[in-house]
Amino acid sequence: MSKKTRFAPSPTGYLHVGGVRTALFSWLYARKHGGKFVLRIEDTDLQRSTKESVNAILEGMTWLGLEYDKGPFYQTERFERYQKVIQQLLDQGDAYYCYCSKDRLEKLRAEQMARKEKPRYDGCCRNADSSHQKDDAVIRFKNPDKGEVVIRDLVKGNIVIANQELDDLIIARADGTPTYNLTVVVDDLDMGITQVIRGDDHINNTPRQINILKALGAELPEYAHVPMILGDDGARLSKRHGAVSVMQYRDQGYLPEALLNYLVRLGWSHGDQEIFSIDEMIEYFDLDQVNVAASTFNSEKLLWLNHHYLMHSDPSHVAHHLSWHMGNLGIDPTEGADLVEIVKVQRERCKTLLEMAMSSAFFYKEFAEYDEKAVKKNFKQGSDEVLQKLHDAFSLIAEWNGEQLHQIVLELADAMDLKLGKIAQPLRVAISGTSVSPPIDTTLSLLGREKTLTRITRAIEYIKKL
Repeated sequence: MSKKTRFAPSPTGYLHVGGVRTALFSWLYARKHGGKFVLRIEDTDLQRSTKESVNAILEGMTWLGLEYDKGPFYQTERFERYQKVIQQLLDQGDAYYCYCSKDRLEKLRAEQMARKEKPRYDGCCRNADSSHQKDDAVIRFKNPDKGEVVIRDLVKGNIVIANQELDDLIIARADGTPTYNLTVVVDDLDMGITQVIRGDDHINNTPRQINILKALGAELPEYAHVPMILGDDGARLSKRHGAVSVMQYRDQGYLPEALLNYLVRLGWSHGDQEIFSIDEMIEYFDLDQVNVAASTFNSEKLLWLNHHYLMHSDPSHVAHHLSWHMGNLGIDPTEGADLVEIVKVQRERCKTLLEMAMSSAFFYKEFAEYDEKAVKKNFKQGSDEVLQKLHDAFSLIAEWNGEQLHQIVLELADAMDLKLGKIAQPLRVAISGTSVSPPIDTTLSLLGREKTLTRITRAIEYIKKL
Protein backbone atom coordinates (compact mmCIF):
# COMPACT_ATOMS: atom_id res chain seq x y z
CA MET A 1 0.00 0.00 0.00
CA SER A 2 1.24 3.50 -0.84
CA LYS A 3 2.29 5.51 2.22
CA LYS A 4 0.22 8.52 3.16
CA THR A 5 0.94 10.86 6.04
CA ARG A 6 -0.73 14.01 7.23
CA PHE A 7 -0.14 17.21 9.14
CA ALA A 8 -3.27 18.31 10.96
CA PRO A 9 -2.84 21.58 12.88
CA SER A 10 -5.63 23.41 14.70
CA PRO A 11 -5.96 27.06 13.59
CA THR A 12 -6.26 28.43 17.12
CA GLY A 13 -2.95 30.32 17.20
CA TYR A 14 0.43 30.52 15.53
CA LEU A 15 2.16 27.63 13.75
CA HIS A 16 4.76 26.69 16.37
CA VAL A 17 8.09 24.97 15.85
CA GLY A 18 6.90 21.75 17.48
CA GLY A 19 4.15 21.51 14.90
CA VAL A 20 6.59 22.33 12.11
CA ARG A 21 8.90 19.52 13.19
CA THR A 22 5.94 17.10 13.15
CA ALA A 23 5.01 18.35 9.68
CA LEU A 24 8.63 17.96 8.55
CA PHE A 25 8.88 14.38 9.83
CA SER A 26 5.56 13.49 8.16
CA TRP A 27 6.63 15.18 4.91
CA LEU A 28 10.03 13.47 4.88
CA TYR A 29 8.52 10.05 5.56
CA ALA A 30 6.08 10.44 2.67
CA ARG A 31 8.78 11.71 0.31
CA LYS A 32 11.25 8.98 1.26
CA HIS A 33 8.71 6.23 0.60
CA GLY A 34 7.23 7.74 -2.55
CA GLY A 35 3.95 8.42 -0.79
CA LYS A 36 1.58 11.35 -0.33
CA PHE A 37 1.51 14.13 2.24
CA VAL A 38 -1.84 15.63 3.28
CA LEU A 39 -2.56 18.98 4.96
CA ARG A 40 -5.71 19.00 7.07
CA ILE A 41 -6.96 22.00 9.04
CA GLU A 42 -8.69 20.80 12.20
CA ASP A 43 -10.99 23.78 12.70
CA THR A 44 -13.92 22.25 14.59
CA ASP A 45 -13.22 24.48 17.60
CA LEU A 46 -15.45 27.20 16.20
CA GLN A 47 -14.87 29.63 19.07
CA ARG A 48 -11.07 29.60 18.92
CA SER A 49 -10.34 28.90 15.25
CA THR A 50 -9.58 32.00 13.19
CA LYS A 51 -9.00 32.82 9.55
CA GLU A 52 -5.76 34.55 10.57
CA SER A 53 -4.44 31.33 12.08
CA VAL A 54 -5.37 29.38 8.96
CA ASN A 55 -3.46 31.90 6.85
CA ALA A 56 -0.49 31.65 9.21
CA ILE A 57 -0.41 27.87 8.75
CA LEU A 58 -0.58 28.11 4.97
CA GLU A 59 2.00 30.91 4.88
CA GLY A 60 4.35 28.94 7.11
CA MET A 61 4.10 25.78 5.03
CA THR A 62 4.77 27.79 1.87
CA TRP A 63 7.77 29.61 3.37
CA LEU A 64 9.28 26.32 4.53
CA GLY A 65 8.70 24.64 1.18
CA LEU A 66 6.71 21.77 2.73
CA GLU A 67 4.47 21.18 -0.26
CA TYR A 68 1.41 19.03 0.36
CA ASP A 69 -0.02 16.64 -2.23
CA LYS A 70 -3.60 16.81 -0.98
CA GLY A 71 -5.50 19.58 0.78
CA PRO A 72 -5.82 21.73 2.59
CA PHE A 73 -8.92 19.95 3.87
CA TYR A 74 -11.13 21.66 6.47
CA GLN A 75 -13.05 19.71 9.09
CA THR A 76 -15.80 22.32 9.18
CA GLU A 77 -16.68 21.24 5.63
CA ARG A 78 -17.19 17.62 6.73
CA PHE A 79 -19.81 17.89 9.47
CA GLU A 80 -22.35 15.91 7.46
CA ARG A 81 -19.90 13.01 7.18
CA TYR A 82 -19.17 13.07 10.92
CA GLN A 83 -22.89 12.98 11.72
CA LYS A 84 -23.30 9.87 9.58
CA VAL A 85 -20.50 8.10 11.42
CA ILE A 86 -21.90 9.13 14.82
CA GLN A 87 -25.29 7.76 13.80
CA GLN A 88 -23.61 4.56 12.58
CA LEU A 89 -22.00 4.08 15.99
CA LEU A 90 -25.35 4.72 17.71
CA ASP A 91 -27.10 2.20 15.46
CA GLN A 92 -24.38 -0.39 16.13
CA GLY A 93 -24.68 0.04 19.87
CA ASP A 94 -21.15 1.44 20.05
CA ALA A 95 -22.32 4.88 21.21
CA TYR A 96 -25.07 6.21 23.46
CA TYR A 97 -26.73 9.41 24.66
CA CYS A 98 -25.53 10.70 28.00
CA TYR A 99 -27.92 12.81 30.07
CA CYS A 100 -25.64 13.49 33.03
CA SER A 101 -25.73 17.09 34.18
CA LYS A 102 -22.66 19.26 34.52
CA ASP A 103 -23.19 19.35 38.30
CA ARG A 104 -23.24 15.56 38.53
CA LEU A 105 -20.04 15.22 36.49
CA GLU A 106 -18.24 17.87 38.56
CA LYS A 107 -19.30 16.14 41.79
CA LEU A 108 -18.15 12.77 40.41
CA ARG A 109 -14.77 14.23 39.47
CA ALA A 110 -14.29 15.82 42.90
CA GLU A 111 -15.12 12.54 44.66
CA GLN A 112 -12.70 10.57 42.49
CA MET A 113 -9.89 13.04 43.06
CA ALA A 114 -10.57 13.01 46.82
CA ARG A 115 -10.05 9.24 46.67
CA LYS A 116 -6.88 9.88 44.58
CA GLU A 117 -8.44 8.09 41.64
CA LYS A 118 -8.00 9.03 37.99
CA PRO A 119 -11.02 11.21 37.04
CA ARG A 120 -13.16 9.33 34.51
CA TYR A 121 -16.78 8.98 33.50
CA ASP A 122 -18.49 6.18 35.47
CA GLY A 123 -20.75 4.91 32.67
CA CYS A 124 -23.93 6.09 34.37
CA CYS A 125 -25.89 6.37 31.10
CA ARG A 126 -24.12 3.49 29.34
CA ASN A 127 -27.13 1.19 29.56
CA ALA A 128 -29.86 3.80 29.90
CA ASP A 129 -32.79 4.09 27.50
CA SER A 130 -31.45 5.97 24.48
CA SER A 131 -34.63 5.87 22.44
CA HIS A 132 -35.18 9.57 22.95
CA GLN A 133 -32.69 12.42 22.80
CA LYS A 134 -32.75 15.43 25.08
CA ASP A 135 -31.60 18.78 23.85
CA ASP A 136 -28.79 18.84 26.36
CA ALA A 137 -27.60 15.27 25.81
CA VAL A 138 -24.12 14.47 24.57
CA ILE A 139 -23.13 11.30 22.76
CA ARG A 140 -20.43 9.04 24.18
CA PHE A 141 -18.48 6.24 22.56
CA LYS A 142 -19.00 2.92 24.33
CA ASN A 143 -15.39 1.94 24.92
CA PRO A 144 -14.72 -1.80 25.35
CA ASP A 145 -14.55 -2.61 29.07
CA LYS A 146 -12.32 -5.66 28.65
CA GLY A 147 -9.08 -6.46 26.92
CA GLU A 148 -6.32 -4.06 25.98
CA VAL A 149 -5.13 -1.77 23.23
CA VAL A 150 -1.68 -2.33 21.77
CA ILE A 151 -0.11 0.66 20.05
CA ARG A 152 2.70 -0.55 17.82
CA ASP A 153 4.52 2.74 17.98
CA LEU A 154 7.17 3.28 15.29
CA VAL A 155 9.20 5.47 17.66
CA LYS A 156 8.53 4.23 21.19
CA GLY A 157 7.87 0.55 20.55
CA ASN A 158 4.78 -1.28 21.77
CA ILE A 159 2.57 0.60 24.22
CA VAL A 160 -0.16 -1.42 25.98
CA ILE A 161 -3.18 0.18 27.63
CA ALA A 162 -5.93 -1.76 29.41
CA ASN A 163 -9.41 -0.82 28.19
CA GLN A 164 -10.48 -0.51 31.83
CA GLU A 165 -8.23 2.57 32.01
CA LEU A 166 -10.28 4.31 29.32
CA ASP A 167 -13.67 5.85 29.96
CA ASP A 168 -16.47 6.50 27.50
CA LEU A 169 -15.36 9.70 25.81
CA ILE A 170 -17.77 12.25 24.33
CA ILE A 171 -17.86 12.10 20.53
CA ALA A 172 -20.63 14.69 19.99
CA ARG A 173 -21.41 17.72 22.12
CA ALA A 174 -24.91 18.72 23.20
CA ASP A 175 -25.14 21.10 20.21
CA GLY A 176 -24.41 18.19 17.88
CA THR A 177 -20.87 19.22 16.91
CA PRO A 178 -18.35 16.37 16.82
CA THR A 179 -15.32 16.28 19.13
CA TYR A 180 -11.65 15.97 18.26
CA ASN A 181 -11.23 12.22 18.76
CA LEU A 182 -14.17 11.44 16.49
CA THR A 183 -13.25 13.81 13.66
CA VAL A 184 -9.62 12.68 13.61
CA VAL A 185 -10.64 9.05 13.31
CA VAL A 186 -13.08 9.71 10.46
CA ASP A 187 -10.60 11.91 8.61
CA ASP A 188 -7.70 9.47 8.91
CA LEU A 189 -10.01 6.68 7.74
CA ASP A 190 -11.53 8.57 4.80
CA MET A 191 -8.20 10.02 3.67
CA GLY A 192 -6.42 6.68 3.78
CA ILE A 193 -3.73 7.81 6.21
CA THR A 194 -1.27 4.96 6.70
CA GLN A 195 1.13 6.56 9.19
CA VAL A 196 -0.02 8.98 11.89
CA ILE A 197 3.06 10.92 12.94
CA ARG A 198 2.40 13.38 15.77
CA GLY A 199 3.62 14.62 19.13
CA ASP A 200 3.68 12.28 22.08
CA ASP A 201 1.17 14.49 23.89
CA HIS A 202 -1.37 12.55 21.79
CA ILE A 203 -0.49 9.15 23.25
CA ASN A 204 -3.52 9.28 25.56
CA ASN A 205 -5.78 9.88 22.56
CA THR A 206 -4.41 7.05 20.45
CA PRO A 207 -5.97 4.03 22.27
CA ARG A 208 -9.35 5.77 22.20
CA GLN A 209 -9.03 6.45 18.50
CA ILE A 210 -7.94 2.87 17.83
CA ASN A 211 -11.06 1.56 19.55
CA ILE A 212 -13.29 3.83 17.48
CA LEU A 213 -11.53 2.67 14.30
CA LYS A 214 -12.07 -0.95 15.33
CA ALA A 215 -15.76 -0.25 15.94
CA LEU A 216 -15.96 1.09 12.38
CA GLY A 217 -14.24 -2.01 11.02
CA ALA A 218 -11.34 0.03 9.73
CA GLU A 219 -7.76 -1.01 9.09
CA LEU A 220 -5.53 0.67 11.63
CA PRO A 221 -2.82 3.11 10.57
CA GLU A 222 0.64 2.89 12.07
CA TYR A 223 1.39 5.40 14.80
CA ALA A 224 4.58 7.29 15.58
CA HIS A 225 4.67 9.59 18.58
CA VAL A 226 7.63 11.97 18.50
CA PRO A 227 8.93 13.47 21.76
CA MET A 228 8.24 17.06 22.71
CA ILE A 229 10.66 19.96 22.39
CA LEU A 230 11.97 21.55 25.57
CA GLY A 231 13.37 25.00 26.23
CA ASP A 232 16.91 25.34 27.55
CA ASP A 233 15.50 25.34 31.10
CA GLY A 234 14.01 21.87 30.67
CA ALA A 235 10.40 23.08 30.49
CA ARG A 236 8.20 22.56 27.46
CA LEU A 237 9.00 25.08 24.74
CA SER A 238 6.68 28.08 25.01
CA LYS A 239 6.46 31.81 24.33
CA ARG A 240 8.61 32.65 27.34
CA HIS A 241 11.57 30.95 25.66
CA GLY A 242 11.45 33.44 22.81
CA ALA A 243 10.21 32.95 19.26
CA VAL A 244 8.16 29.80 18.88
CA SER A 245 6.06 30.78 15.86
CA VAL A 246 7.67 29.69 12.62
CA MET A 247 7.00 33.05 11.01
CA GLN A 248 8.81 34.79 13.84
CA TYR A 249 11.93 32.98 12.67
CA ARG A 250 11.36 34.31 9.18
CA ASP A 251 10.91 37.81 10.61
CA GLN A 252 14.13 37.47 12.62
CA GLY A 253 16.06 36.65 9.46
CA TYR A 254 16.43 32.88 9.35
CA LEU A 255 16.52 30.98 6.09
CA PRO A 256 13.81 28.28 5.87
CA GLU A 257 16.32 25.54 5.08
CA ALA A 258 18.37 26.47 8.15
CA LEU A 259 15.31 26.09 10.36
CA LEU A 260 14.38 22.79 8.70
CA ASN A 261 17.92 21.49 9.09
CA TYR A 262 17.87 22.44 12.75
CA LEU A 263 14.46 20.88 13.41
CA VAL A 264 15.26 17.61 11.65
CA ARG A 265 18.24 17.19 13.98
CA LEU A 266 16.08 18.05 16.98
CA GLY A 267 15.09 14.50 17.78
CA TRP A 268 16.62 12.61 14.84
CA SER A 269 20.17 11.80 13.84
CA HIS A 270 22.18 10.21 11.08
CA GLY A 271 25.58 9.45 12.53
CA ASP A 272 27.39 12.65 13.46
CA GLN A 273 26.27 14.60 10.40
CA GLU A 274 24.97 18.09 11.23
CA ILE A 275 24.36 19.74 7.84
CA PHE A 276 21.71 18.18 5.58
CA SER A 277 20.36 19.29 2.25
CA ILE A 278 16.66 18.62 1.68
CA ASP A 279 17.58 15.73 -0.61
CA GLU A 280 19.79 14.23 2.08
CA MET A 281 17.03 14.56 4.65
CA ILE A 282 14.69 12.63 2.37
CA GLU A 283 17.32 9.98 1.63
CA TYR A 284 18.38 9.35 5.22
CA PHE A 285 15.24 10.00 7.29
CA ASP A 286 13.28 7.20 8.87
CA LEU A 287 11.25 6.89 12.02
CA ASP A 288 13.39 4.22 13.65
CA GLN A 289 16.12 6.84 14.06
CA VAL A 290 13.89 9.30 15.93
CA ASN A 291 14.93 9.73 19.56
CA VAL A 292 12.60 8.54 22.31
CA ALA A 293 13.66 11.28 24.74
CA ALA A 294 12.64 14.92 24.51
CA SER A 295 14.99 17.35 22.74
CA THR A 296 16.20 20.73 23.95
CA PHE A 297 15.96 23.76 21.71
CA ASN A 298 19.26 25.64 21.42
CA SER A 299 18.95 29.09 19.86
CA GLU A 300 22.72 29.50 19.52
CA LYS A 301 22.95 26.29 17.49
CA LEU A 302 20.18 27.49 15.19
CA LEU A 303 21.99 30.81 14.72
CA TRP A 304 25.20 28.95 13.87
CA LEU A 305 23.35 26.86 11.29
CA ASN A 306 21.75 29.94 9.77
CA HIS A 307 25.11 31.62 9.35
CA HIS A 308 26.42 28.45 7.69
CA TYR A 309 23.57 28.58 5.17
CA LEU A 310 24.08 32.29 4.52
CA MET A 311 27.74 31.57 3.82
CA HIS A 312 27.35 28.51 1.63
CA SER A 313 24.00 28.87 -0.17
CA ASP A 314 23.69 30.23 -3.70
CA PRO A 315 23.86 34.04 -3.28
CA SER A 316 20.87 34.50 -5.58
CA HIS A 317 18.80 32.23 -3.31
CA VAL A 318 19.84 34.22 -0.25
CA ALA A 319 19.12 37.47 -2.12
CA HIS A 320 15.58 36.24 -2.84
CA HIS A 321 14.89 35.93 0.90
CA LEU A 322 16.85 39.08 1.73
CA SER A 323 14.62 41.05 -0.65
CA TRP A 324 11.64 40.48 1.67
CA HIS A 325 13.53 42.00 4.59
CA MET A 326 14.65 44.97 2.51
CA GLY A 327 11.03 45.59 1.59
CA ASN A 328 10.15 45.58 5.30
CA LEU A 329 12.64 48.42 5.73
CA GLY A 330 10.90 50.41 3.01
CA ILE A 331 13.61 49.67 0.45
CA ASP A 332 13.11 48.68 -3.17
CA PRO A 333 16.20 46.51 -3.77
CA THR A 334 15.88 46.93 -7.53
CA GLU A 335 16.75 50.60 -7.13
CA GLY A 336 20.39 50.48 -6.22
CA ALA A 337 23.17 47.97 -5.73
CA ASP A 338 22.77 44.43 -7.03
CA LEU A 339 21.31 42.48 -4.10
CA VAL A 340 23.28 39.35 -5.04
CA GLU A 341 26.50 41.35 -4.71
CA ILE A 342 25.31 42.70 -1.36
CA VAL A 343 24.89 39.11 -0.15
CA LYS A 344 28.40 38.23 -1.25
CA VAL A 345 30.03 41.08 0.65
CA GLN A 346 27.86 40.94 3.77
CA ARG A 347 27.29 37.24 4.47
CA GLU A 348 30.54 36.63 6.32
CA ARG A 349 29.80 39.23 9.00
CA CYS A 350 26.00 38.80 9.23
CA LYS A 351 24.37 35.84 10.96
CA THR A 352 20.78 36.63 9.96
CA LEU A 353 19.01 38.15 6.97
CA LEU A 354 17.57 40.85 9.21
CA GLU A 355 21.05 41.85 10.32
CA MET A 356 22.17 41.81 6.69
CA ALA A 357 19.26 43.98 5.60
CA MET A 358 19.76 46.54 8.35
CA SER A 359 23.51 46.80 7.79
CA SER A 360 22.96 47.12 4.03
CA ALA A 361 20.19 49.71 4.08
CA PHE A 362 22.65 52.56 3.51
CA PHE A 363 23.41 51.23 0.03
CA TYR A 364 19.84 52.08 -1.00
CA LYS A 365 18.62 55.01 1.07
CA GLU A 366 20.03 57.96 2.97
CA PHE A 367 20.64 57.25 6.64
CA ALA A 368 18.97 59.58 9.12
CA GLU A 369 21.98 60.26 11.32
CA TYR A 370 25.57 59.28 11.96
CA ASP A 371 26.51 56.78 14.64
CA GLU A 372 27.54 58.87 17.65
CA LYS A 373 30.56 56.75 18.59
CA ALA A 374 31.74 56.62 14.98
CA VAL A 375 31.57 60.42 14.73
CA LYS A 376 33.46 60.94 17.98
CA LYS A 377 36.25 58.59 16.93
CA ASN A 378 36.59 59.43 13.23
CA PHE A 379 35.33 62.94 12.51
CA LYS A 380 38.33 64.79 13.91
CA GLN A 381 39.81 68.18 13.09
CA GLY A 382 41.06 67.97 9.52
CA SER A 383 38.69 65.15 8.53
CA ASP A 384 36.75 67.57 6.37
CA GLU A 385 39.96 68.36 4.45
CA VAL A 386 40.58 64.61 3.90
CA LEU A 387 37.04 64.12 2.66
CA GLN A 388 37.24 67.16 0.36
CA LYS A 389 40.39 65.80 -1.30
CA LEU A 390 38.68 62.41 -1.76
CA HIS A 391 35.63 64.15 -3.23
CA ASP A 392 37.79 66.06 -5.69
CA ALA A 393 39.70 62.95 -6.75
CA PHE A 394 36.60 60.76 -7.04
CA SER A 395 34.89 63.41 -9.17
CA LEU A 396 37.61 63.22 -11.79
CA ILE A 397 37.72 59.47 -12.50
CA ALA A 398 36.04 58.28 -15.67
CA GLU A 399 35.23 54.74 -14.61
CA TRP A 400 33.73 54.02 -11.18
CA ASN A 401 35.33 50.81 -9.97
CA GLY A 402 36.57 49.57 -6.64
CA GLU A 403 40.19 49.02 -7.62
CA GLN A 404 40.66 52.58 -8.91
CA LEU A 405 38.81 54.06 -5.92
CA HIS A 406 40.97 52.11 -3.50
CA GLN A 407 44.10 53.34 -5.26
CA ILE A 408 42.97 56.96 -4.75
CA VAL A 409 42.56 56.30 -1.01
CA LEU A 410 46.06 54.77 -0.83
CA GLU A 411 47.65 57.63 -2.77
CA LEU A 412 45.98 60.24 -0.56
CA ALA A 413 47.24 58.50 2.58
CA ASP A 414 50.79 58.63 1.16
CA ALA A 415 50.45 62.25 0.05
CA MET A 416 49.16 63.39 3.44
CA ASP A 417 51.54 61.09 5.34
CA LEU A 418 48.63 59.52 7.21
CA LYS A 419 47.86 55.93 8.12
CA LEU A 420 45.30 54.31 5.85
CA GLY A 421 42.73 54.21 8.65
CA LYS A 422 42.84 57.98 8.99
CA ILE A 423 41.60 58.21 5.43
CA ALA A 424 39.40 55.16 5.07
CA GLN A 425 37.51 55.43 8.37
CA PRO A 426 36.25 59.01 7.99
CA LEU A 427 35.25 58.05 4.46
CA ARG A 428 33.43 54.94 5.72
CA VAL A 429 31.48 56.94 8.30
CA ALA A 430 30.68 59.58 5.69
CA ILE A 431 29.15 57.16 3.23
CA SER A 432 27.58 54.56 5.57
CA GLY A 433 26.88 56.50 8.77
CA THR A 434 28.83 53.95 10.85
CA SER A 435 32.39 52.74 11.30
CA VAL A 436 31.56 49.22 10.07
CA SER A 437 30.98 48.24 6.46
CA PRO A 438 32.37 45.88 3.83
CA PRO A 439 35.88 46.73 2.49
CA ILE A 440 35.96 50.37 1.48
CA ASP A 441 36.65 49.71 -2.21
CA THR A 442 33.69 47.29 -2.40
CA THR A 443 31.46 49.67 -0.47
CA LEU A 444 32.28 52.59 -2.76
CA SER A 445 31.82 50.49 -5.87
CA LEU A 446 28.40 49.20 -4.80
CA LEU A 447 27.22 52.56 -3.51
CA GLY A 448 27.89 54.30 -6.82
CA ARG A 449 29.26 57.68 -7.82
CA GLU A 450 26.24 59.89 -7.12
CA LYS A 451 25.47 58.60 -3.62
CA THR A 452 29.15 58.60 -2.66
CA LEU A 453 29.80 62.20 -3.68
CA THR A 454 26.55 63.44 -2.15
CA ARG A 455 27.29 61.79 1.17
CA ILE A 456 30.87 63.02 1.28
CA THR A 457 29.58 66.58 0.78
CA ARG A 458 27.04 66.05 3.57
CA ALA A 459 29.78 64.79 5.91
CA ILE A 460 32.05 67.77 5.14
CA GLU A 461 29.28 70.18 6.06
CA TYR A 462 28.51 68.18 9.21
CA ILE A 463 32.17 68.23 10.36
CA LYS A 464 32.46 71.96 9.83
CA LYS A 465 29.59 72.47 12.27
CA LEU A 466 31.18 70.36 15.02
